[in-house]
This record gives sequence, C-alpha cells and structure tokens, in this order.
Amino acid sequence: MTSKTQIVIVGGGAAGLELATRLGARYGRKAHDIIVADRNRTHIWKPLLHEVATGSLDANMDEVGYRSHCHRWGYRYFYGTLRAIDRTARQVHLAPVYDDQGREVIAAHAIRYDYLVLAYGSVTNDFGTPGVAENCTFLDSRAQADRFRDRLLDHCLRVSRTMTADPASDAHVRIAIVGGGATGVELAAELFNAAAALGHYGLEVFDESRLAVTLIEAGPRILPALPERLADAARGELEALGVRVLIDTPVTAADRDGLTTGSGDRIDADLMVWAAGVKAVPIADGLDGLDLARGGQVVVTPTLQSVSDDRIFAIGDCAACRLPGSDRPVPPRAQAAHQMAAAVFVNLKRQMAGRPLRPFVYRDHGSLVSLSRFSTVGTLMGNLVGGKLAIEGRLARFVYLSLYRMHLIAIHGWIKGCALIVIGHVNRIVRPRLKLH
Repeated sequence: MTSKTQIVIVGGGAAGLELATRLGARYGRKAHDIIVADRNRTHIWKPLLHEVATGSLDANMDEVGYRSHCHRWGYRYFYGTLRAIDRTARQVHLAPVYDDQGREVIAAHAIRYDYLVLAYGSVTNDFGTPGVAENCTFLDSRAQADRFRDRLLDHCLRVSRTMTADPASDAHVRIAIVGGGATGVELAAELFNAAAALGHYGLEVFDESRLAVTLIEAGPRILPALPERLADAARGELEALGVRVLIDTPVTAADRDGLTTGSGDRIDADLMVWAAGVKAVPIADGLDGLDLARGGQVVVTPTLQSVSDDRIFAIGDCAACRLPGSDRPVPPRAQAAHQMAAAVFVNLKRQMAGRPLRPFVYRDHGSLVSLSRFSTVGTLMGNLVGGKLAIEGRLARFVYLSLYRMHLIAIHGWIKGCALIVIGHVNRIVRPRLKLH
C-alpha cells in the first residue's frame, strides 16, 4: 500500500493556517496527509492581540479552534511545540506537553514528512536587556495578552478605590511601552479607548485622565515604516490623548518598579510592555543545520525553500527572504504572511508534480496603523506607487479592518467568512464594549 504524501506545517498562525486551509481544500485526505502542529489550541490573528490586552476584543469570540477547523478543511492538528527536525529521517520532533501540575499529557514524539513548511512565527526580541524578561510583558500570545488585561484591570481598580477614599489623591495607572512601532503605538491608543469605557462598568470615578502612558522609542521617530508626515500625525494624536512620547531614548534596564534609560533617567511604571523588536521563535534543539539569519529566521530562496534543503519551506515571520533587487528582507507583516502562504501553496503543487517552482513576488500594499477609535493613518499600495498614497481617517480605518476580513475569508471560505464579518458588526453593538473577566 502506497503511503500518503505527508505535508507538515509547523505553526498555525496567519501564514500556516491559511496554507493548511488551501491545501486541505485542494487535496483533502484521500492521497495526502496534511498536518498542522502548533503550541496553542486556538488561533487568533496576532495584530489583534493589543485589543485583547486592553479588553476591547473578546478573544473567545474571535479565536479559531484548530480541532474544529481541521475537521472542516481536511487536515490534521497536533498539539505541541517544535523541538527539533531530523532532515535525514525527514521527521519533525515535538516536545512533550505537560499540564499545569507538571504531569505529562502528550509524550515527545516524531512526525514523518515528505514536505515541511516552517511557519512558527516570531516572538518579541528583548535584545538581552537586563531585567526585561523578568519584569516586562510581551504580547506574543493570547495568554500574555490575557495576563496583561488582568493586571491592567487590577491597577485600574486600585486607583479607582483610592480616588473613592480620597477624591483629592493624584493616583494614576502608570504604563510604560517600549517600542514605537505599530504594536506599541496601537496599544497606547487602545488603552485610552478602554479606560474611557471603564466608568460604565463599575469604576465610576475612573476615566482616561487616570492613565499615565509613556511610549519610549530608541530611534529618532515613531512608526519608521510610515512617511514622516504620517508618523508625526500619529504622534500628535497620541500626545493629544495624553501619551508622553519619548524618542532617541534607548532602555538599558528594567526592574520591578520601572525602566532605566541610556542617559540614566528613570521611568517609573506599574506596568511595562516591551514591543521593541522581533526574532524567530527559538527552537530548543535546533533545525539540523538549516541556514539561519541573525534573528534566527530560516534563510530561504526566492521560491521560499530553505537554502539548505529544497523539501523545507519557511513562510511568515520565521522566514528570512531577500528577493533579487531588494536590499532588505521581506518585512514581518501580516500581508507578507498572507502572500507567502499563497505562493507556497502553488509551489508545493508544482513540486509534487515535478514542475519548476515559481519565485515569490512580494507586493507591498502599504502600512496602516490604527489608533483605536480615534484615528487611523498609513500608506496604500506601498512600492507600487512609491509609498506616496497617504491615507488617514475613515478610509484608512476601513482598509485596516479589511486586512482582518481578508484573513477571515482565507481561513473560513467566502460564505462563513462573510457571515463572521456580519456577526462581528452585530457584536460591536450588542455585546459589552470591554471584556472584564
């Protein structure tokens, strides 16, 4: 009996899940065995995590369970974390899974592959800064976002009780965000949106004036991916909300009570979020000699195959892809992950048929940053028009939301995807503005 062609996708993020959906819909289970391995039980679109962290988004309503999704789309799901690969035996090794009491749930095991796609994404890079890992919050997963939301609500409650006992007190929730890229900027704005709503949920004396938010950027300006005019506009919006924006301010250390800057200044904070860079997810026992970039990403050819092994592809944030004629790698953005998933779907079909593979062509559709309900700024079409089509306001907000809608349609299909978009609009009206539990 001939064994099925086994395609293993490590990572069920935007790139991995979209690819699994396409492959499952195309091949099903008759002659192919398509497997997704992920360290989480559910998928949530990573650009939404800052909304989960502030309670503006209920992840229970928007996340996708892998087990139900794989049943519908014809692939299999394995719960586990990649520990190593064995290129000679063509096996993926998953680490054991333990429960919260330290008992083994799933033993370490290996999965055979004929073709392997690495799509395990990225995590925040603390650059080895002392104290950051122990004292700062990262927003790389739903669990981290939930933990930040709980701590945020605790501090808001503390300030509210203090103000109730002593209306003249000057109590604030002090939040420091390190990193002036899209994540840091969007989180800073979303915090004020959430704080404005807390008065409707039992914290009668608490509002956005009780927030003291500091956004810290080591570079000369925030949002370096946007034109300077738009970055300045975003900074103006943040400062109008009450955010203190510091530029040219590297952070050299963190402790329980705040941050120390390169000039020796002190920034006291109750909550600290580190959003100052990304690196590939570290793999415990390595990737069996695959060429890696400085940030741990798998170096790939223009066809998105590893330069070390043509049966292994890498897509999304864990891929280092520098295309001919470009002096920079493809940026770690959701739109790049979406395009890479589509390209590898085509190339896997061609490789299995013995046909030449097509080089990946990245189309930069621009950068958009949402300042919650207050504003949205960005550029459309990116390199196609020289990055000069600047948009702001309602149009930018519509396009920003459209990115997520495209993802929903990619992983659910047109009918269910459109239905979920409609349901999302209804939920914005009927469900509470904040998730407080």
